[in-house]
Amino acid sequence: MEYLKYKGYTGSVEYSEEDKCFFGKVQGMTKDGITYEGDTVEELTRDFEGAVDDYLQ
Repeated sequence: MEYLKYKGYTGSVEYSEEDKCFFGKVQGMTKDGITYEGDTVEELTRDFEGAVDDYLQ
């Protein structure tokens, strides 16, 4: 998996060996940066979708 998709937004998926967690940011946003993280892919996905929902509110 290289990208997450939700409500028309695309987010990157990266892994930090140092921190032992997944992280990413929503692509194409220059002014408002949306980042998210999780210890598992499921947590990463939930945090990504929650971050997008919060941004849209």
